[in-house]
Parts: sequence; C-alpha cells; structure tokens
Amino acid sequence: MVGADKIPADLKDGRLLVMTNTGHGKQTLLKEFKVQKRGGSGIKAANITKKTGPLMVSKVLDGSQQEIIAISKQGQIIRTNISEIPTIGRATQGVKIMKLKEGDGLASVTCL
Repeated sequence: MVGADKIPADLKDGRLLVMTNTGHGKQTLLKEFKVQKRGGSGIKAANITKKTGPLMVSKVLDGSQQEIIAISKQGQIIRTNISEIPTIGRATQGVKIMKLKEGDGLASVTCL
C-alpha cells in the first residue's frame, strides 16, 4: 500500500496521480476505481515492472492543484505542470516524468 486518502462525495472529475521510484507517473480518473467495502483486497493503480520500480506516491487531485514538485533521494528537484502529466488508464505504466541519475530514486512529491 502506498497511501490512502478521503475522497469527497461531490468530487466529480477527480484524478489520482501516481509516481514510481524511477520517475514514471500518470493521472487516472477516479471513476476508474470501483468503491470497495469491508473485506476488499485493493485495486491495482499501475502496472509495476523492473523499468518503473515500485509505486512511491499517490495523490488525489481535485482540480485546484496546478503543479507538482518532485524530489529525488539525491536532491534533484523538478517542478512541472500537472496538465503535462497524461491522464491514462489504471492498468498502465505511465510515462517518464523525472529523469533520474543511476542509483537515484523518487523521495517525495508535493502538489501545489
């Protein structure tokens, strides 16, 4: 499990931003995730491969956020518009958002 977040019932066009250890990321519409009740076993948010590495970040976006700041373990920082991150399906890998050096990995992402 990467994270959990409360989603307001009135959020119509919400998206889930996920990013992996190797800097891959994507947005997925929240309506692609079915609501589960007690005993649910989770829902796959992304295809995980050796190329993408494990999921590191998941953030619910309500439309008020405009940019992300991503920080690597070795201190590399990028700032990019959320509109530049593609909105694609749940069972996909995403695209390279942050180009990291050998041995580096994603540490944190903040939405502004």
